[in-house]
Amino acid sequence: MSATEGSALRTLRVLEAVARTGGPHRLGEIASSTGLAKPSAHRILSGLSGAGYVISDGDGAYGLGPRTYALSATIASAEDTGGDTVLRRFQSEVEQTVHVALHSGDHAIYVRKVDSDGPYRMASRIGGVLPLHCTAIGKAILAHLPSDERAPLLRDLPARTERTTTDPDVLERELARVRADGCALDDEENEPTIRCLAAPLLDGAGRPIGGVSISTITFQTPKDALLAHSARLTETAALLAPLYT
Repeated sequence: MSATEGSALRTLRVLEAVARTGGPHRLGEIASSTGLAKPSAHRILSGLSGAGYVISDGDGAYGLGPRTYALSATIASAEDTGGDTVLRRFQSEVEQTVHVALHSGDHAIYVRKVDSDGPYRMASRIGGVLPLHCTAIGKAILAHLPSDERAPLLRDLPARTERTTTDPDVLERELARVRADGCALDDEENEPTIRCLAAPLLDGAGRPIGGVSISTITFQTPKDALLAHSARLTETAALLAPLYT
């Protein structure tokens, strides 16, 4: 964690760590994922617990508290700035599940999802965390980060499936193709049977703030059918980006 980050941002990082899937999470895990010393992480967790934003199981592990869920519901019901309209129109065109996720440190977080009407539903959820190296949105983000910011994120590439790229040099070559093509593909690299295509959300300076993706079931939708949406996907990303900056 950067030494320049203030206490408010450190608190938000801790809350994000508690919210990661697979919880409740132990103090050591939270400290490690945020880059904080255990005493600092514990002090922040104690404050969040006292305010009702996290809860302790009494055995050193922490989960989200009622005030966090209330805040999440308030945010989810906030007045639409136009992004949901754009995303729902796009979903109706591609007839697949679509997502928006925003970049946060070494991962991305889902902030919008419109489900497909098909019989199979994606397990993704608003607030869910995406690794960067093996997801379409993550690779779209990585491809557009400055090289000095991207390099540390490629040092440890755990395999999520047998198709995950774990060699940094191989991934760098793929990211160069993403920059050239405009879209990134996750071909069962994060979850078996799930194939996704994503385009980056870029701010006015060309920095990645997140991405928008189409998610498909491999045995329902051929890869070529997914890739056929590339142009429309990049157009949608261009429409959405100003709404998140």
